[in-house]
Amino acid sequence: MPKFRIAVLAGDGIGPEVVAAAIAVLEAAAAPWGGVFDWTRYPWGTNYYFEHGQMAPPDFLDRLQPHDAIFLGAVGHPKVQDHITLNGLLLPIRRRFDQFICLRPAYLYDGVESPLKNKRAGEIDMLVFRENTEGEYANIGGRLYAQTDHDIAVQTSLFTRRGCERIIRAAFDSARARPRKRLASITKSNAQGYGMVLWDETFARVAAEFPDVATESLLIDRAVMEFVRRPESFDVVVASNLFGDILTDLAAIIVGSMGLAASGNIDPTRKNPSMFEPVHGSAPDIAGQGIANPLAAILSGAMMLEFLKLPEAAGAIHQAVRDVLRRGEPRTADLGGRATTAAVGAAVADAIRRG
Repeated sequence: MPKFRIAVLAGDGIGPEVVAAAIAVLEAAAAPWGGVFDWTRYPWGTNYYFEHGQMAPPDFLDRLQPHDAIFLGAVGHPKVQDHITLNGLLLPIRRRFDQFICLRPAYLYDGVESPLKNKRAGEIDMLVFRENTEGEYANIGGRLYAQTDHDIAVQTSLFTRRGCERIIRAAFDSARARPRKRLASITKSNAQGYGMVLWDETFARVAAEFPDVATESLLIDRAVMEFVRRPESFDVVVASNLFGDILTDLAAIIVGSMGLAASGNIDPTRKNPSMFEPVHGSAPDIAGQGIANPLAAILSGAMMLEFLKLPEAAGAIHQAVRDVLRRGEPRTADLGGRATTAAVGAAVADAIRRG
């Protein structure tokens, strides 16, 4: 019977609420297939920051290392600047554990209405590969004469041939395995004449090894437009750290809600734990009310089960989520309903047991 060591960082805002619902679903899904979880909960995040002046203790990465995976709820607080939360917890995890793939699916479910007119269930079905360890989030640069009239800020993006190639190759491998076999690369090489030119050159070189995959290369401004105008034409998308972040927020909205946006931060070599989290953030405006949509966390959990090689359990979650959304209830306010976080989580768990 496989037993998996999972580090739980429920975090801030709605994080603990959606994580609690998701864990109940994960246990219901894994039990029939012999999956057992050893959940280790860590109290790191902005509450820890208010007490200790840092998001996590100095040895937090060493403490996370032995786990098979990390399950994250959300990080962020209105009184803590975003760069503190990002650089104090999330980015160190992604870099230390070489989670260079950020995988973010976007799928239009039956029973969910897209804000784009005349889009049918299943018509929007894309998988975005976001480079996760370098690019525009490398945090290279500095400030000079800060808080004076001569304040200077230098921010440098980092693109390496190795970093570009491995995320692009991973995207090609995924596109080849999908029915449509299409891959779009997102760039801005007309304005970023070094880093994004290296990206484009690497994409063209790797593409030559995948003649069965249809490709296109889009400037980021055009890609944003085409995500709205023709989202159904996208299959697999590969993008840099910043561009992937922006596009996947848009993708979540066009398939109905940020409450459906799952993600995985993955080290495909499995030398390190990978981290799975909903994209929606801590949502402080509704925190503590018990009305947050847990489906993004639940679907992130399904991605974790796939990574842990429990595909049947992951499939059971996906089917249960489809059934609940198709039925139309219960659903949370972001999807037009009035249900609680707990009620939606319980409905998914019940659908798994019935299935």
